[in-house]
Amino acid sequence: MDKNKERNLSLLADFYEFTMANGYLMKNMENKVAYFDLFFRNIPDNGGFAICCGLESCISYLKNLSFTEEDVKYFKSKNIFSDKFIDFIRNFKLEADIWAVPEGSVVFPGEPLITVRAKCIEAQILETMLLLLINHQSLIATKASRIVRASKGRAVMEFGSRRAQGADAANFGARSAYIAGCIGSANTLADRDFKVPALGTMAHSWVQMFDSELEAFKAYAETFPDSTVLLVDTYDTLRSGVPNAIKTFDEVLKPMGIRPKGIRLDSGDIAYLSKQARKMLDDAGYEDVQITASSSLDEYKIMDLLMQGAKLDSFGVGERLITSKSSPVFGGVYKLVATEEDGKIENKIKISENVEKITTPGFKTFYRLYDKNTGKAEADLITFKDEKIDDSKDLEIFHPIHTWKRKTISNFTAREMMVKIFDKGNLVYKLPSLEEVKKYTESELDSMWEEVKRFEFPHQYIVDLSQSVWDEKTKMLNERNYKKKY
Repeated sequence: MDKNKERNLSLLADFYEFTMANGYLMKNMENKVAYFDLFFRNIPDNGGFAICCGLESCISYLKNLSFTEEDVKYFKSKNIFSDKFIDFIRNFKLEADIWAVPEGSVVFPGEPLITVRAKCIEAQILETMLLLLINHQSLIATKASRIVRASKGRAVMEFGSRRAQGADAANFGARSAYIAGCIGSANTLADRDFKVPALGTMAHSWVQMFDSELEAFKAYAETFPDSTVLLVDTYDTLRSGVPNAIKTFDEVLKPMGIRPKGIRLDSGDIAYLSKQARKMLDDAGYEDVQITASSSLDEYKIMDLLMQGAKLDSFGVGERLITSKSSPVFGGVYKLVATEEDGKIENKIKISENVEKITTPGFKTFYRLYDKNTGKAEADLITFKDEKIDDSKDLEIFHPIHTWKRKTISNFTAREMMVKIFDKGNLVYKLPSLEEVKKYTESELDSMWEEVKRFEFPHQYIVDLSQSVWDEKTKMLNERNYKKKY
């Protein structure tokens, strides 16, 4: 289902994209081809890696990108756009070549996540939406992965819709969290549209609606006997909540021959309450009943709970996941790296006093190098698109800034990470199912060393430039007599 077909998002672009497009046309530059890279500079939460998410949304947007007569009327009303631009907008048709990393890929700063090759006027107007979709969904997938890994194999459910920053953030955030390892979401729409399993039982208001907590629990168990999970902290968790849950299990479910699913703790000292609740359930013969915790959790709170010996089987994580509260910006950028005229590519570079903002020129791809013995990723290498890695021979790589730092990779396999998505505006990529993306993400995480997955001071994964790319970047910097100022 194409989510963007339901509404026209073609004007969701920075205004300068259209003013520049008009300028290119007025200067007869409309046939000049441009290459843009979408990449990010810093990993959220100072983590060891990010998970790229949002490609399916980008494809949906690009497939449906067109301008309506209402859009044309809008541009005319501004009284600054040429007739040539108006004709371009009215007759717009995507003709771009686009490459991207598969959704769910583990990625690192500086690597091209998407490369667009198109006429400059077309490439320019794609910037905002591609960044918007990749930035948000990669941010949430990266945060969700941290939370899932902190749970040490316990199930994590995404519960953040009510605190998400808008409907799209809730829906696409739920999908991104599922890709990154959550088992489902409280968001019903994400189930209908994306097949992210909808999960949830009751709120405190259910318990308050009845004359007593016991009556509320019994009513729920009678209504949903096969999926009974009771929220036990509305009044007093240990004095009434858990005892009433056990009484409900005994008096409603046991006579039906049905085992209850669990209880949920949403407030208080979760570690202490879970230990006491576990003992009470076990003593009552409900050793298999699971205990779920919610209440403003994140990866650090979950790790603390487990370190304290909390007896928890799963977690419901809301606002700190769906907003990536601790690190709420992904920081992807969209930069010109080359132009092309008459089939000849001219590399471009952006220079800045801030060294990390200096771009890497050229039409590029990147390879991931895997150790044949362990199957683990050893390094990534950014190359020009026409470069090939011969993995039958040893390969020396080096740090792109501290060039004396060198490493020889032996007995490895090289996988090109970027695949072609659009060819001359036509979709040539077969979209995987959501379950396939989720499994791919699991395999990507499995290929990373545990040191890279650390939350605090993770090992810095190697991302180097090929000799050819490094030579070209150095040459272009030297040609412009660029010297870092202290």
